[in-house]
Amino acid sequence: MEILAFGVQSDEKPLIEKAFAGKHEVRCLDVFLNQDTAPIAAGYEAISTSVNADLGGKVLQTLAAGGTQMIAQRSTGFNNIDLDVAERLALRVSRVSWYSPYSVAEFAWTLAMAVNRRVVRATIRTRDFDFRLDGLLGRDMHGRTAGIIGTGKIGEAFTRIAHGFGMNLLGWDVAENPACVELGMRYVDKEQLLAESDLISLHVPLLPATHHIIGRDALALMKHDAILVNSSRGGLIDTEALVGQLRAGRLLGVGLDVYEAEAGLFFLDKSLEGVDDDTLARLVTFPNVLVTSHQAYYTEDALGQIIAATVQNVDDYLAGRRSENVLVPAPPGP
Repeated sequence: MEILAFGVQSDEKPLIEKAFAGKHEVRCLDVFLNQDTAPIAAGYEAISTSVNADLGGKVLQTLAAGGTQMIAQRSTGFNNIDLDVAERLALRVSRVSWYSPYSVAEFAWTLAMAVNRRVVRATIRTRDFDFRLDGLLGRDMHGRTAGIIGTGKIGEAFTRIAHGFGMNLLGWDVAENPACVELGMRYVDKEQLLAESDLISLHVPLLPATHHIIGRDALALMKHDAILVNSSRGGLIDTEALVGQLRAGRLLGVGLDVYEAEAGLFFLDKSLEGVDDDTLARLVTFPNVLVTSHQAYYTEDALGQIIAATVQNVDDYLAGRRSENVLVPAPPGP
């Protein structure tokens, strides 16, 4: 069977082609799936999509009308998919239920330390042979408090690194992780975590209950000099409220690998265009803010696991098998 893969990065393409070799043919496109590109999938029974694909109702209807029966998303998150419409159209939808938690946890720490130690500003200065230290003052993480919101696999990996720094550990989640408790984590209510933490890192999925979990009230509870890191989903933070806090001179630093309006921006080259997102434009002007383009997962190890799971999802679809990766269990094609 030939599979059409949307939103394939140049680094990703040879890995996908190698993984599918000898099993299925795969056609890789660098364009992302949306209403304009969905007609390209006509005649393809199975497609694969990236995390920023538009899999809303209209796109799903176009796919189904063109003969698509199976969608294999190359990500853990699936808030971009209208699962109700997919079920109504009898589309089989699968995702990657997990991949290397260390890729995201390590990158979250990269963001935290970069904003803490002013690495970006220092690098820009030294390129101009400006070797002053003014404005580059950071602080030790040892002995300070890390607040981890979401202590699943990635949150646990982040916690282990924080433990290595010698930090006090506070956690918030719907259920306690025994491994985190063993490391010395105290589970507290969200308000206490926000008020007492020097570093706050977000590792929860984007659900109705977690949308804007860091909003105006939550931001107001944080320490004036707290560091906030988000490597999970952009919608966890009310960006307008965050900009307001930054304009007021609050927060030591913010590291964002995700942005709530990143669709249509992230993974694309917009350097020669005028970006009309005033909130993002304002956000990147703050010297204590570091924004990256949803790259936390982007390691050889994680990509290998994501692609291997995607191949398995296609194989399972053809064999009529179910797995933990299946979101909508439509029957396989003939």
